[in-house]
Amino acid sequence: MNAFIDTELCVPPTQATRPGTKVSWAAVHRRSKSIPNRLLRNMQKAKVRKISTESLSSTLPKERKDQLCASLGDVDLTLLYKASVHGYKASAFHQRCDRQGPNLLVAYNNSGYIFGGYTSVDYTQSGREIKDDEAFLFSFHGGNSSFIKVNSGYYARYDDSGAPNFGQQLYFCYNNQSCVKYQGGTSSFDINTSSMYGNDNQLVECEVYKVEQDPQVSVEEKPWRKVLWTAERRAELMGLIRSHKPLISSASRVRILMVGPVGAGKSSFFNSINSIFTGHVTSKAMSGSAGTSLTVQFRSYPVNDGREGKPLPFVLCDTMGLEEQSGAGLDIEDISSILQGHIPDRYKFNPAAPFQPDEQKSSRLVSLQEKIHCVVYVIDATKISLMSEKLEEKLSAIRRKVNYIGIAQIVLMTKVDEACPFVEEDLENVYFSSYIKTKVQEVSSRLGVPVSCVLPVKNYSQELELELNCDVLLLTALQQMLRFADDYFDDIHPVEDKPV
Repeated sequence: MNAFIDTELCVPPTQATRPGTKVSWAAVHRRSKSIPNRLLRNMQKAKVRKISTESLSSTLPKERKDQLCASLGDVDLTLLYKASVHGYKASAFHQRCDRQGPNLLVAYNNSGYIFGGYTSVDYTQSGREIKDDEAFLFSFHGGNSSFIKVNSGYYARYDDSGAPNFGQQLYFCYNNQSCVKYQGGTSSFDINTSSMYGNDNQLVECEVYKVEQDPQVSVEEKPWRKVLWTAERRAELMGLIRSHKPLISSASRVRILMVGPVGAGKSSFFNSINSIFTGHVTSKAMSGSAGTSLTVQFRSYPVNDGREGKPLPFVLCDTMGLEEQSGAGLDIEDISSILQGHIPDRYKFNPAAPFQPDEQKSSRLVSLQEKIHCVVYVIDATKISLMSEKLEEKLSAIRRKVNYIGIAQIVLMTKVDEACPFVEEDLENVYFSSYIKTKVQEVSSRLGVPVSCVLPVKNYSQELELELNCDVLLLTALQQMLRFADDYFDDIHPVEDKPV
């Protein structure tokens, strides 16, 4: 039926009589006899709307469009509203953008700033405050870019008939004028107007794009990494991990430190590994999606081979999540104390002050068994492009400390199923997905680690039973951690148990 209703069918009467017009209403009538009138009218309207939308010219530079699309996953952007064409009035915005699903607002000013925000919740003029954990603000200027997420516990916007807003703080096309207005009050976002838009509140353009998942996911002909997705491979990996012995006899178990932003999946990784060896899904470590870290203590989690089995040859160490703001989340100075084995299990972190070791204890020799042997950075695949400069700086500072000591490092890229619909459909597609491959390369570039050190995984989150493909990815990652720890042991062997 789509082939039957073409562009010519939708030419309005005023155009049908113009010289050179190919369509006639008689032809339309002959073609439409087999189609119910109401259906025909709806299809005509849909076609006209599509033509009108496609005729709009986007102002968004390709580089910035690609960057925004990458931050949202594998998506398409369709331009719905352009203020210079439709007007800066709130009514014009709502007429074209209400009930269109997730959308991206992009504004431009004469100072060269490109800025705006994303919301995953429809505009409906409901008169309600909208909670949207996916909402964020962004700003581009020159070579700089920044992304700001909604603060925990606050609303992302107010859904009324007025100008589009974020957090009831930042208003676009304010008072039906070509300007942006910032007013404090709710603290949904921590906004610096100077860095956001250079304090230039006069807009030269404002656009709104409909955000849709791209059904055409790019697929590699061959997997870019080879994995055996079989029960035999899972059993083999479990056997290799059970029988693993650290390269140095004085370290009976490998200590693996998990570091990463809030909500990336550090605690969930432990729960997932524990689930595999327990034989069913468990939730021993506190995990979730709160805006601030659910882990407030330093925890060392041994894993047993079955509920009554013997301890396995590794310990997963969990830390407080990293946060953008200073004085929040894990203090960078605490990392050194953790790496060197000074911080005891269940120590409660204080974001405002780093750990101060007892003088008597700090003077003693710390055994190799108490130190960290491998550091794992846990990064959410859906938020890689949203990583702020402040958070990236914190990770770089940690990397420098770890590099100085010479400890092995790996990146665990979680939530790959949420990042790519092709992978969500079947986890075996993870190494066929071009999108996941680009995310791995992006993590490698931003954190300064080799691509071979970035391992995609999916933690157990909503499942009630274990799944083979999930287990294979998780166990493969754990095996790599044990191998990297052996590289560290091999490197320090001549100076084993040196004084701190």
